[in-house]
Amino acid sequence: YFRNEGSLTSTLRTLLFFTALMITLPVGLYFSSKAYIFEGTLGMSNRDSYFYAAIVAVVTVHVVLAMFVYVAWSEGTRQWREGKQD
Repeated sequence: YFRNEGSLTSTLRTLLFFTALMITLPVGLYFSSKAYIFEGTLGMSNRDSYFYAAIVAVVTVHVVLAMFVYVAWSEGTRQWREGKQD
């Protein structure tokens, strides 16, 4: 019973961590890349910087999702192996 509760806590922590990443990282990278990289450093117009900053945000969402799938898959196979050895 206690092993099951620990795995539930671990799963919830992982989910909350990636939820926070999914909310903050794309939004933060959108605004920071728009202001500092595309408009500031590269000198793009306001219209062009929206487009490229949106691409950065979408790629970030996909990277976070891929990381979540990898961690969830690794955690699931690890728990399955531990349960199998009992």
